Amino acid sequence: MTQPLVIAHRGASGYLPEHTLAAKTLAFEMGADFLEQDIVASRDDELIVLHDVLLDRVSDVALKFPGRHRNDGRYYVRDFDLDEIRSLNAWERMRADGTAVYPGRYPAQSGDFGINTLAEELALVQRLNAEHDRSVGVYPEVKRPAWHMEEGIDIAPPLLRTLAEFGYEDHPDQVYVQCFDDAEIRRLRNDLSCPYKLVQLIGENAWLEAATDYDAMRTEAGLREIADSADAIGPHIGHILEPGADSVPVSTGLVAMAHEAGLAVHPYTFRVDELPAGFMSFDDLVSFCVSELGIDGLFTDFPDRVVELRFP
Repeated sequence: MTQPLVIAHRGASGYLPEHTLAAKTLAFEMGADFLEQDIVASRDDELIVLHDVLLDRVSDVALKFPGRHRNDGRYYVRDFDLDEIRSLNAWERMRADGTAVYPGRYPAQSGDFGINTLAEELALVQRLNAEHDRSVGVYPEVKRPAWHMEEGIDIAPPLLRTLAEFGYEDHPDQVYVQCFDDAEIRRLRNDLSCPYKLVQLIGENAWLEAATDYDAMRTEAGLREIADSADAIGPHIGHILEPGADSVPVSTGLVAMAHEAGLAVHPYTFRVDELPAGFMSFDDLVSFCVSELGIDGLFTDFPDRVVELRFP
């Protein structure tokens, strides 16, 4: 059996604040095959690595820049220059009340971590690869492209340019580019001539992540349409397994349908501290998805735990 790709979800974010260079370095040391980067834009059009377009749940922005929020009370990356963003401390992800989303992880609202640019992270990855004679890849996501367009910037072209500047055009196998927006995936392939593997992320329509019908994607016809532009899908764990008799997890059939359409499957997110119903351990969850469902890779906050598993 081919070993699944271990994709460090925002780095080793089960141990250190997400998307920090420390979390990426730790994930590299743990043996991850790919490191994920979520890409958003600052006011001065710098590409920032951050999970979403908001700063307030993952940094001390409200303390350092009180009053700089929008009418909804939230602080947006797009409203701050890079120098201002560099002055922030990155924190473990918080809820609206200031408590940690995952209480057992790095202590909330503490630590000396910064927010970095895409170029800074790519430089780190290349230095680590050179020092350790490895070829750990990168897995950037174009975050909310339509929203960014409304904010006056098209982030896909500078993302592709930055990857090319770091030499990834010569090693396209070391890059997956992902997006929830199906129109953006098609544009990347057909209009922007993206040389890298493309991954169509699949969410829930209720999330309002993009003007995309994710329910339709999870059909044979939808998967065949995805395969016209993308190389893989990134579904939620709940899309590939469901409770069966006596709550024993069973396959939804999505992985097999995707493979039939010629698509690889990289589901998200495998967490020790957030197991789907029916699983007593993280190892059981990973083993079921790899050995029984046949997934090709997986996003995880705990890359070391997956690397430790070996599949015959």
